[in-house]
Parts: sequence; structure tokens; C-alpha cells
Amino acid sequence: MLDNWQALAKEFGAFFETHILDQRNHGKSFHAEEHSYELMCADLVHYLDENDLDKIYLLGHSMGGKTAMLFATKYPERVEKLVVVDIAPKYYALHHQEILAGLNAVSQGKVQSRKEADVILAQHFSEMGIRQFLLKNLYWKTKDELDFRFNLKVLSQEIHNVGEALLEDACFMEPTLFINGATSNYILPEDTELIEEHFPDAEIVEIANAGHWVHAENPSDFFDEVSRFLIY
Repeated sequence: MLDNWQALAKEFGAFFETHILDQRNHGKSFHAEEHSYELMCADLVHYLDENDLDKIYLLGHSMGGKTAMLFATKYPERVEKLVVVDIAPKYYALHHQEILAGLNAVSQGKVQSRKEADVILAQHFSEMGIRQFLLKNLYWKTKDELDFRFNLKVLSQEIHNVGEALLEDACFMEPTLFINGATSNYILPEDTELIEEHFPDAEIVEIANAGHWVHAENPSDFFDEVSRFLIY
């Protein structure tokens, strides 16, 4: 959800015109029955055209990073520099089953407080930071019932698409920065060769004291590394 980027967006806004987006089926963006990287790239093209944005710096985290990678390889003329946060262009097996089970339990439980929702989520996975991120998505569906803004039904059905690898022949020749969290296992040393095959002008930077949610866990170092890459 774009709300997770608000603080950093204000900092980047001192140097750039900055746009933060909810992808389809997330946040306040539209809900749809289909969810794929091809469609999210098409959504981004539409957004850029509607806002007269020609050539951009593009940054994406996790699923957003996969979208950003595919977009840059499909529309290289529209991306000057690319930043990919804690995701590689490889295939990822399904690994969010516990989180999805917890989210569906909350949705079916018709909770009336965030505390109540957190208790249910904690029965499925223990990581408090992840739970806090997810609980930001709760809103009052009715005056008596909280629900999630994201399209949980479709995301649960389409979760297999989220792990897809980048197309084998996809390539982006412009400067690219991959950022990974030091305690995350999403980008491994053995992924370097694959990254360089798809992105020959790539550098990989590790952020200390951070896991998968790098930008939230160590925003200061994250901002410094991204700013260095974009400005210089």
C-alpha cells in the first residue's frame, strides 16, 4: 500500500517529482478479477500516459519490484534508472500461505478492532512487523465491521502469479540498483549471475539491520543508497 512509502516519498520529493502508487487490488486502487505482472505493467503505462510522464526513475519493492523489472524490460525507452528492492528476477515458490490464512481468518471473523485482528493474525504467524504492515490496510467497511482494503479473494486465488520469474529473454541495459536486506533471504549470492544476465548494468547493495521490508526497517540507509544512485 502506498501509505508505507509516504515518509520516504516526502524525502525524495525534495529532489524529484515523486509518485507513489497502489497497484491493482491493493490500497485504494481498483479491484479486478485478474492479477498478473503483465496487467500491472499495462496499468503503469496507463498511469504514466494519463499524467504525461515520459521517462522516469522507477522503484519497486517485492511484488512491485517484479512489476518494475518487467516494465523496464518491456518499455526501456520510458525508464532512465531502475531500483529493485529485495526481490530477484527468479521464480519464487509459494511461501505466503500462513499470511493468507491469517488474513482470510480476519476477514471471515468480522472483527471490530485492530487489536482483535492482530490476535487472529498472531495465531498464524509471529512476525509483528509484518502484522503491523497488514493491519494498516484495515478500514471500516460498515460502522460495525472492519475489513481489508486489498482484494483478498483475488490475491488468494492468483497468488501463484506473484512468484513468476522474469521472462528468459527480458533485458534492461540502463543503470539498475538492486537493494536487499541483510537479514532477508529473497536475494541470495547465487542470484547475482541471473540478475546480471537480465540487467547488465546492475549493482547490488545490502542494507544492514533490515529484512525484507528494507525501506521500513532501515529507512535512513535506504534513502541514502537510493539517492546516491539516482542523483550521481
